[in-house]
Amino acid sequence: MSKDIKIKKGLDIKLIGEAEQTIENAIISNFYSIKPEDFHSIIPKLVAKEGTHVKAGETLFYNKDNEAMKFVSPVSGEITEVQRGPRRRIDAIKITADKEQTYADFGKFDLNADAEKTKAHLLATGCWAFIKQRPYDVIAKADRTPKAIFVSGYASAPLAADLDFTLAGKEAELQAAITALSKFTDGGVHISVGANSNSPLANLQNAITHKVSGPHPSGNVGTLINKVNPVNKGETVWTVNAQDLVIIGELLLTGKFNAERIIALAGSSVKKPRYFRTKLGSEIATMVYDNGVERDGNDRFISGNVLSGKRVQPDGYLDYYSNVISVIPEGNDYELFGWNKPVFDKVSNTRALTFSWLTPNKKYDLNTNMNGEHRNFVLTGNYEQVFPLDIYPMQILKSCLYKDLDEMEALGMYEVAPEDFALTEFVCVSKQPHQQIIRAGLDLMLEEIG
Repeated sequence: MSKDIKIKKGLDIKLIGEAEQTIENAIISNFYSIKPEDFHSIIPKLVAKEGTHVKAGETLFYNKDNEAMKFVSPVSGEITEVQRGPRRRIDAIKITADKEQTYADFGKFDLNADAEKTKAHLLATGCWAFIKQRPYDVIAKADRTPKAIFVSGYASAPLAADLDFTLAGKEAELQAAITALSKFTDGGVHISVGANSNSPLANLQNAITHKVSGPHPSGNVGTLINKVNPVNKGETVWTVNAQDLVIIGELLLTGKFNAERIIALAGSSVKKPRYFRTKLGSEIATMVYDNGVERDGNDRFISGNVLSGKRVQPDGYLDYYSNVISVIPEGNDYELFGWNKPVFDKVSNTRALTFSWLTPNKKYDLNTNMNGEHRNFVLTGNYEQVFPLDIYPMQILKSCLYKDLDEMEALGMYEVAPEDFALTEFVCVSKQPHQQIIRAGLDLMLEEIG
């Protein structure tokens, strides 16, 4: 069954450096790093101490609030360092990988098992980490029943990995994962695909497919939720990234936690942008420096897309949920009188001094320069032009700033995540950190209500 969703509000940001559709094996990383900060709101309790040898899929730590929820190693090797922050907070677990990989064997799972057995299996094998919930955009609470589950199989963000390409040939794993997830809800598993795509996700059983068209953020899972089944007070929905379905499905079919991920290396600072096969938590240096990125260049490395990704250092590691590494020029130069002249090399959703609207198909070489400084909110109406959700973006941002929980509830905080405000942050003339504001608001609600 297929339903169409057409998005009119939004903004496509076309950038130079889109990954060519060829896949290579990345240089095998010697070190891997798992950071508990990737699993927002989880308090980790360490199992694997320094010096411990683990197989791929064996437990590194568990969730203090739910000991059944395990977080596992992406590779086999030795735990060589546990990096700690203030009050002995675990910041990262560093693993020196074995030359020959070995895997914990969880056994082939019976896909006809009931929901409770399926849930226990996903919790014990580390796959529950791939299931998030709204409200609060955190890892799903295992004791909740979602009214529906959502998967976005359409990537509309700038320089995003093409999911039709990265998921090709993985139909069996995708189907196994969807079959398992469908046991957790009576509201169905909803999957979005591009209106004109040939997605491996398009014809899966036990799922409802939605063909999505329109500008970014049409590919955000938050847009799909808002248009299909918005979240009200007291309700919960779950979300899963499309590539994470492959890891879940392979574990169910083979009993092996294979943390393999196909990564798009993209951006104008990359001379040969293309796709690499690697593993979660690998060193990004194994992919970037053999592809034309200058070692001493003035570039920004981002694990994720340029709008909502996380900045990493050149010697950093791929985070747990990203499927793209973006490398673009650092914008730390000053443009003399840049505010007082016509602009032809920047993207804007307005026609004031900026002429990108004259060349809608042009690709731009943008840097990280904010082209302005932080100031008070200015009422321009720009947010509403790029925000397709049935929510007032300016008002919800302000309610987060002055911490009015009742107003945040009334305005729709239960269904949003920081990435839903990435475009409003991009067009904000006030240079306000929208995603940071929303994350702080969600954390406050989680602490006070959740």
